[in-house]
Amino acid sequence: MAAAELAVCLPVVVLLVLATIEACTMVFLKQSLTIASYEGVRTALVDGSTAQDVQAACNQILSDRRIDGATVSIQPSDIPSLVPGDFVDVTITAPCGPNSVLPVMFYQGKTMSSTTSMMIEF
Repeated sequence: MAAAELAVCLPVVVLLVLATIEACTMVFLKQSLTIASYEGVRTALVDGSTAQDVQAACNQILSDRRIDGATVSIQPSDIPSLVPGDFVDVTITAPCGPNSVLPVMFYQGKTMSSTTSMMIEF
């Protein structure tokens, strides 16, 4: 009887464990993108910063968190020409597939992105 119960329940439990691991990995990916975009915008707000500085700050965080295949978009790209009251947007997008820890991908073919926007006040 116990063997029959195990045969029925084990696949369900294994699927739940794998789905939980994958979901936690995707939450980590989303949080990493959010943190990187936030720090990128903060870098853009520093007087004298450039788009390359923002790109480097974002890439450093993404590298530290081992996020693969991410792209960083900065709008507007000419940060030194901004005046107080202008907004800076940093959008970071990453595919879910290369950032999954499991060969079974519940998020196959999906991408995640995060955008942070702040106003220049210097």
